[in-house]
Amino acid sequence: MPLESEELTVNAGDGTVSAAYARPSDAWASLVVAHGAGSGMEHPFLTGFTDAMNDGGVATWRFNFPYREAGKKFPDRAPAAIAAWRAVMFAAEDNAGGVPVWACGKSFGGRMASMAVAEGMQAAGLVFLGYPLHPPGKPEKLRDEHLYGLTLPMLFLQGTRDPFALPGELEPVAERIGPNAVVERIEGGNHMFEVAGNKRPQDVIGASLAAPVLEFLRAHTPGR
Repeated sequence: MPLESEELTVNAGDGTVSAAYARPSDAWASLVVAHGAGSGMEHPFLTGFTDAMNDGGVATWRFNFPYREAGKKFPDRAPAAIAAWRAVMFAAEDNAGGVPVWACGKSFGGRMASMAVAEGMQAAGLVFLGYPLHPPGKPEKLRDEHLYGLTLPMLFLQGTRDPFALPGELEPVAERIGPNAVVERIEGGNHMFEVAGNKRPQDVIGASLAAPVLEFLRAHTPGR
């Protein structure tokens, strides 16, 4: 049975954002998870993912970016998104109880997390659930510059049919970043990790990604 989340409000910049916090009694890490551009923190993909992470002993935070709080459809510009990331990470660190706090995001949310880290936000590591390396069909418009020089552990989970970073496009980026960056491909997955011929609810798809993330977190957590 999923843990009941505590609904919170976090001060971020000139306003506030909603957050949901769940912590298993045996938590050995904490993971802050941001949504993608087209959905909010209550999307079944994210709730399924965080429920499965809780089952693995990881505390989780989900939060909304300011534009979702305001009921807008167009994502925030980077400064506002980064400010929200900083605020929620600060709250997560304050409630971590000494365990490492990681940053994770679906598409836009993950990219903003990495930009926040590049600007000084502290995190034990980064987990990307579908990194938007470039707009679909525009591989020349890379969004990778800020990634080079980051030395914290990074896991890129990416579907083999993801038009935002097809096989052979993200791997050279990770190689250039260094051995701290790992790309793991989900066979047949698109940007939402949906696999043709294997229709599954979004919460089940999200939950299926917890196993490789837990494995990566354990590998970078002393004593796990």
